[in-house]
Amino acid sequence: MKNVEHIGIAVRNFSEANALYFKLLGVEPYKTEYVASEAVNTSFFRVGETKIELLEGTTPESAISKFVEKRGEGIHHIAFEVEDIYREMERLRQEGFILLSEQPKKGADNKLVCFVHPKSATGVLVELTQEIR
Repeated sequence: MKNVEHIGIAVRNFSEANALYFKLLGVEPYKTEYVASEAVNTSFFRVGETKIELLEGTTPESAISKFVEKRGEGIHHIAFEVEDIYREMERLRQEGFILLSEQPKKGADNKLVCFVHPKSATGVLVELTQEIR
Protein backbone atom coordinates (compact mmCIF):
# COMPACT_ATOMS: atom_id res chain seq x y z
CA MET A 1 0.00 0.00 0.00
CA LYS A 2 1.30 3.41 -0.93
CA ASN A 3 -0.60 5.82 1.31
CA VAL A 4 -3.98 6.82 2.72
CA GLU A 5 -5.76 8.03 -0.42
CA HIS A 6 -8.81 9.52 1.29
CA ILE A 7 -11.26 9.25 4.16
CA GLY A 8 -14.90 8.75 3.15
CA ILE A 9 -17.64 10.44 5.20
CA ALA A 10 -21.29 9.49 4.75
CA VAL A 11 -23.66 12.47 4.90
CA ARG A 12 -27.42 12.91 4.93
CA ASN A 13 -27.60 16.23 3.02
CA PHE A 14 -24.96 16.85 0.35
CA SER A 15 -25.44 20.63 0.06
CA GLU A 16 -25.37 21.21 3.80
CA ALA A 17 -22.35 18.93 4.29
CA ASN A 18 -20.40 20.63 1.48
CA ALA A 19 -21.12 24.04 3.03
CA LEU A 20 -20.08 22.79 6.47
CA TYR A 21 -16.81 21.29 5.22
CA PHE A 22 -16.07 24.46 3.24
CA LYS A 23 -16.35 26.44 6.51
CA LEU A 24 -14.39 23.80 8.43
CA LEU A 25 -11.52 23.35 5.96
CA GLY A 26 -11.52 26.77 4.29
CA VAL A 27 -11.46 25.29 0.79
CA GLU A 28 -14.10 24.42 -1.80
CA PRO A 29 -14.34 20.82 -3.03
CA TYR A 30 -12.03 20.36 -5.99
CA LYS A 31 -14.39 17.85 -7.57
CA THR A 32 -18.00 16.68 -7.33
CA GLU A 33 -19.21 13.59 -9.13
CA TYR A 34 -22.22 11.29 -9.37
CA VAL A 35 -21.30 7.59 -9.33
CA ALA A 36 -24.25 5.76 -10.88
CA SER A 37 -23.03 2.24 -10.04
CA GLU A 38 -23.11 3.09 -6.33
CA ALA A 39 -26.01 5.59 -6.45
CA VAL A 40 -23.99 8.29 -4.67
CA ASN A 41 -23.04 11.91 -5.03
CA THR A 42 -19.44 12.55 -4.03
CA SER A 43 -17.32 15.59 -3.41
CA PHE A 44 -13.61 15.75 -2.67
CA PHE A 45 -11.78 18.27 -0.52
CA ARG A 46 -7.98 18.45 -0.43
CA VAL A 47 -6.18 19.51 2.73
CA GLY A 48 -2.43 19.23 2.20
CA GLU A 49 -1.79 15.64 1.10
CA THR A 50 -5.08 14.41 2.54
CA LYS A 51 -8.38 14.07 0.72
CA ILE A 52 -11.81 13.97 2.33
CA GLU A 53 -14.66 12.44 0.32
CA LEU A 54 -18.25 13.28 1.23
CA LEU A 55 -20.81 10.70 0.09
CA GLU A 56 -24.58 11.09 -0.13
CA GLY A 57 -26.81 8.23 -1.22
CA THR A 58 -29.19 9.16 -4.02
CA THR A 59 -31.64 6.28 -3.51
CA PRO A 60 -32.88 4.59 -0.33
CA GLU A 61 -31.29 1.34 -1.58
CA SER A 62 -27.75 2.74 -1.94
CA ALA A 63 -25.15 1.47 0.52
CA ILE A 64 -24.54 5.02 1.77
CA SER A 65 -28.24 5.67 2.40
CA LYS A 66 -28.49 2.40 4.32
CA PHE A 67 -25.34 3.25 6.30
CA VAL A 68 -26.69 6.69 7.30
CA GLU A 69 -30.09 5.22 8.20
CA LYS A 70 -28.51 2.54 10.40
CA ARG A 71 -25.52 4.37 11.91
CA GLY A 72 -26.01 8.06 11.19
CA GLU A 73 -23.59 10.39 9.48
CA GLY A 74 -19.88 9.88 9.97
CA ILE A 75 -16.76 8.13 8.79
CA HIS A 76 -17.75 5.45 6.32
CA HIS A 77 -14.40 4.14 5.07
CA ILE A 78 -10.68 4.70 4.77
CA ALA A 79 -9.11 4.32 1.34
CA PHE A 80 -5.57 3.22 0.60
CA GLU A 81 -3.86 3.83 -2.73
CA VAL A 82 -2.23 0.75 -4.24
CA GLU A 83 0.09 0.31 -7.19
CA ASP A 84 -1.67 -2.77 -8.63
CA ILE A 85 -5.19 -3.34 -7.35
CA TYR A 86 -5.47 -6.83 -8.87
CA ARG A 87 -2.28 -8.00 -7.17
CA GLU A 88 -3.30 -6.38 -3.88
CA MET A 89 -6.74 -8.00 -3.99
CA GLU A 90 -5.15 -11.41 -4.52
CA ARG A 91 -2.66 -10.82 -1.71
CA LEU A 92 -5.45 -9.87 0.70
CA ARG A 93 -7.53 -12.92 -0.30
CA GLN A 94 -4.49 -15.10 0.42
CA GLU A 95 -4.17 -13.40 3.82
CA GLY A 96 -7.79 -14.31 4.63
CA PHE A 97 -9.51 -10.96 4.10
CA ILE A 98 -13.05 -10.91 2.73
CA LEU A 99 -13.42 -8.71 -0.35
CA LEU A 100 -16.81 -7.30 -1.31
CA SER A 101 -16.27 -7.88 -5.03
CA GLU A 102 -14.39 -10.34 -7.21
CA GLN A 103 -13.13 -7.61 -9.55
CA PRO A 104 -12.44 -3.90 -8.98
CA LYS A 105 -15.15 -1.43 -10.01
CA LYS A 106 -14.89 2.03 -11.51
CA GLY A 107 -15.24 4.50 -8.65
CA ALA A 108 -15.13 8.24 -8.25
CA ASP A 109 -12.13 10.45 -8.99
CA ASN A 110 -10.87 8.26 -11.89
CA LYS A 111 -10.14 5.24 -9.68
CA LEU A 112 -10.57 1.51 -9.75
CA VAL A 113 -11.85 0.46 -6.33
CA CYS A 114 -12.43 -2.62 -4.21
CA PHE A 115 -13.69 -2.82 -0.64
CA VAL A 116 -12.54 -5.09 2.18
CA HIS A 117 -15.39 -6.28 4.40
CA PRO A 118 -15.33 -4.60 7.83
CA LYS A 119 -15.73 -7.99 9.55
CA SER A 120 -12.24 -8.92 8.39
CA ALA A 121 -10.66 -5.52 9.20
CA THR A 122 -11.55 -4.78 12.85
CA GLY A 123 -14.88 -3.22 11.93
CA VAL A 124 -13.44 -0.73 9.43
CA LEU A 125 -14.56 -0.66 5.81
CA VAL A 126 -11.31 -0.44 3.82
CA GLU A 127 -11.22 0.71 0.21
CA LEU A 128 -8.36 -0.08 -2.17
CA THR A 129 -7.90 2.49 -4.92
CA GLN A 130 -5.78 2.62 -8.05
CA GLU A 131 -5.66 5.44 -10.58
CA ILE A 132 -7.19 4.34 -13.91
CA ARG A 133 -4.37 4.44 -16.42
